[in-house]
Amino acid sequence: MVSYRSPREWEIMREAGRVVARTLEAVRRAAEPGVTLAELDAVAARTIKEMNARPSFLHYHPDWSPTPYPATVCVSVNEVIVHGIPDGRVLHEGDLVSVDCGAEVGGYHGDAAVTFAVGTPDQAGQRLMDVTRRALERAIEAARPGARMGDLGYAVERTAREAGYGILEGCTGHGIGTAMHEDPEVPNVGLPGEGMVLREGLTIAIEPMLHEGGGDQAVMLRDGWSIATADGSRAAHFEHTIAVTADGPRILTLP
Repeated sequence: MVSYRSPREWEIMREAGRVVARTLEAVRRAAEPGVTLAELDAVAARTIKEMNARPSFLHYHPDWSPTPYPATVCVSVNEVIVHGIPDGRVLHEGDLVSVDCGAEVGGYHGDAAVTFAVGTPDQAGQRLMDVTRRALERAIEAARPGARMGDLGYAVERTAREAGYGILEGCTGHGIGTAMHEDPEVPNVGLPGEGMVLREGLTIAIEPMLHEGGGDQAVMLRDGWSIATADGSRAAHFEHTIAVTADGPRILTLP
């Protein structure tokens, strides 16, 4: 069932979104060659705690996973696009790092993701990040009352295909509010004018996930959470939580 939120609820979600944004920035600043993914997770946990919020991901247990998620944030490096579990892996110069973070304040959630390079990215890596960010921006711009969900998916898909990038099957955005994941599903592919009609009050997380390979196949790694590109190509992931308002889309996960 799709829920619609009031302006009062948007304000609470905005507070959760600020926590998410500041946590992502703290993790980005800490990501240097020689730092482990577990150390980045510790930075995220400390930042969320200092802001009197609760991590949305820690111990989260969806139906499709055999085990609860064991960390505060998802940290996915290079070919791992989403749900990477932060462990003892050491970062190296040029790695592409995608960090996905959720936080809860007052019973409401915010969710966002960024991809950045450790040190200086190569030209191809920078282009991948730029295009994925642009896909998110175009999908957000399309999220207006009266639009359809297919318009959002088409914005992402068109941006990816024009750049020659793949879109992993089954990786989508989602509704968000008093639960981390709610209806509706927010696809990264679609046709204009098709799908659910967007109404004022809808709050969704839009999250393009693109990769350098041309295919759309993904593989689940042994940890039961990490999803990687089947061809080993690098991926990027950007996400914002937004509210659909009469004045246009409102981004709730800005700093």
